[in-house]
Amino acid sequence: MQAKHSVLWHLLIDLPIVLLVAAVCICLEVGALPSRRSGFTCNDPALSFPHTGDTFSISLVAAITVIVPFFVLWAVEAMLYQDDEYNMKKRKMLASAKTAGLIYRDYIYGAVVNLTILEVVKCVVGTPRPTFFDLCQPDKALTCNDSEYVSSYKCTSTQYSRYLQIDSSRSFPSAHASLSVYCGLFLAWYLQRRAFSWHNRSVLLIPLAQVLALVYAAVCSLSRLTDHRHHWWDVLVGGLMGVLSVMYTIVVLCKNFSQPAVVSTSDISSSDGNNHQAVQRLLSSAPRVVVP
Repeated sequence: MQAKHSVLWHLLIDLPIVLLVAAVCICLEVGALPSRRSGFTCNDPALSFPHTGDTFSISLVAAITVIVPFFVLWAVEAMLYQDDEYNMKKRKMLASAKTAGLIYRDYIYGAVVNLTILEVVKCVVGTPRPTFFDLCQPDKALTCNDSEYVSSYKCTSTQYSRYLQIDSSRSFPSAHASLSVYCGLFLAWYLQRRAFSWHNRSVLLIPLAQVLALVYAAVCSLSRLTDHRHHWWDVLVGGLMGVLSVMYTIVVLCKNFSQPAVVSTSDISSSDGNNHQAVQRLLSSAPRVVVP
């Protein structure tokens, strides 16, 4: 009965909230809901870079953020089951997928919170990108004076899509930097807490995976500067938001992947393992009777 009520709460309360937040974020992203646009200074060289595309597309960053962590979690949890004789009798892949899935749920929750805050801040601040003049081609740019500040304008570009014209005024903060830092730091710390040991068969495999995760976060963030898609302060603040989000996820939601059971991250049950360990302690501490 309790499980049935829990499912009803998820369907009637949680699911509509998730759908509402997703709908608002999508509407803000595509310009269906009004958002603020800051003005610009005429002939500002910081806004005059040509648009050359993205080294890391937003679809690639989204795919890495959503897909890669689950398989890393699943692989690590499956390897942890190998040394546990008690759990060898269970269906290892299914059991490890369940454990990984519950950790992954906390990870996705933190990512959604991070992305929602990012989207709201972008639409509230509305600062122009370094490629603003090329993407938007504002009508007032041709008639304004050298250092005149223009607060009201209309994009007239016919070369770029309406979405890119809207996006030209959403530079602060960098979503690429925030999501890549969030994903990279989460994986690096998870591997440190759950997978790294000097007694592993390969001592360097886990550090290599950690370095790759951190390199991805750094390169993706810096590419926003080399692509002239963001100002340096956009990347800095985006990265800081990613750090704060991953700290919240690791410390508050995942309980720092504490041992013996990361299984306490949210509601992963470790009762079987704890019961087994308790039985082993009782047997080892029981007095031995020597039969003559």
